[in-house]
Amino acid sequence: MMQVTFREIASVLERAGSQVLAAEGHGCLCGALCTTPDYTVDRWLDELVTVDELEGEAAQVGALKALFAETQSALRGDQMEFQLLLPDDDEPLERRVTALAQWCQGFLYGFGTGKPVRPEVLKGKVDEILRDLTEISRATVDVGAAGEEEEASYAELVEYLRVGVQLIHDELAPFRTSDAPERDHPDASEGSGESAGPDDRIH
Repeated sequence: MMQVTFREIASVLERAGSQVLAAEGHGCLCGALCTTPDYTVDRWLDELVTVDELEGEAAQVGALKALFAETQSALRGDQMEFQLLLPDDDEPLERRVTALAQWCQGFLYGFGTGKPVRPEVLKGKVDEILRDLTEISRATVDVGAAGEEEEASYAELVEYLRVGVQLIHDELAPFRTSDAPERDHPDASEGSGESAGPDDRIH
């Protein structure tokens, strides 16, 4: 279980006036950690908020830094402790599915803003999982549809992504330590075909 909660991070970002949602921001962090060898907490914070928005807010900065450290440690570890930052299971299923889609959107953004990944690296399971992330980023659920079958499907998706993102991180370890240059920050995702201006952050 993560030490920093979804509600805590959501509250921190809301108080800071960030336009980035909690799940989306954590997805961005995870995607960037998969492709960028020396991704820093300051770089991630720059995606979430401006320096002025966090000035004098030591507690808010501390919570975000704790989430960064916990996530980085889990992905680098060998205990399969990595978890997605998502609403608690007592939240309505519709809200949880929406947050899961936002997490995937953030992951794809973060993945694309780091070190450019050569097409030959994105093969096999990595490519399959990235395609699934794209599909899940569009996920919706009918209002009021929260039966056992829907709950089970949601739980399976979360577990699939938890394991899948860990696999992507592990599979790309040799790539992160190779000599290929890192993309200037922030920039476009080659895979998405989108471009980003110098002031762009997650949307």
